[in-house]
Amino acid sequence: MRIVVAGATGTVGRHVVEAATRHGHDVVPLSRATGQNVVTGRGLDHALRGADAVVDVTSIQTTSAARSRAFFAAGTSALLAAEERCGVRHHIALSIVGVDALPLSYYAGKVQQERLVEAADVPHSILRATQFHEFADQILARGAVGPLALVPTGLLRPVAALDVAEALVAIAEAPAPASGRHPDLRGPQDETLLAMVRAVAERRGSRRRVVGVSLPGAYWRGMRSGLLRGDGAATEGRVTFAEWLAAQGPGGGSV
Repeated sequence: MRIVVAGATGTVGRHVVEAATRHGHDVVPLSRATGQNVVTGRGLDHALRGADAVVDVTSIQTTSAARSRAFFAAGTSALLAAEERCGVRHHIALSIVGVDALPLSYYAGKVQQERLVEAADVPHSILRATQFHEFADQILARGAVGPLALVPTGLLRPVAALDVAEALVAIAEAPAPASGRHPDLRGPQDETLLAMVRAVAERRGSRRRVVGVSLPGAYWRGMRSGLLRGDGAATEGRVTFAEWLAAQGPGGGSV
């Protein structure tokens, strides 16, 4: 089948491209380098022509609710409109576990995205996943303050991006897609964000001292409470954080 991947160069997107290709599908990765812009809609009709499914794993690095909503509103609307014009039979969106219980910051845009997908005429699937193992690297970089790395405290159930990608490809391969949410996907073990970042810092050879901080606000209270871990009804990925980290090189690439 022909699978289009929006956000193909991102953390999950590159794994979706690899997994779908490995499964023998005709994969079309969308990127500005190949002439497509999801936000403006440029090049989408040509890229989506003949596609059976679109997997949307686009993202934006922001903590601004307004910026997140604007990004996902524009990108999701452009994709769905192009899919309708081109007769795409299945739109698959990646979202976040607990997003509706904590519709703040970046999550505000994901809530907007889900609503647009659910209201569209294109048959859809939504898969919510917990934070990726790679989140620890992002927090280590964002929290750098001189010789320190300040890390918000939080209780997570992180999942491997590869496990998420495999789940998305499996949804795309379904012979008769049914619109709606699929069971949430979470990792196999609970982890604290502080311990994750400390482990990543050691693996990367960082000299910064990793210090836990308790940030104010509803978002970070939710993170500390374990709200974003999912529950027992969720499907669990295979790769633990320790296994993922052991496979990483000092710079972050697989060994």
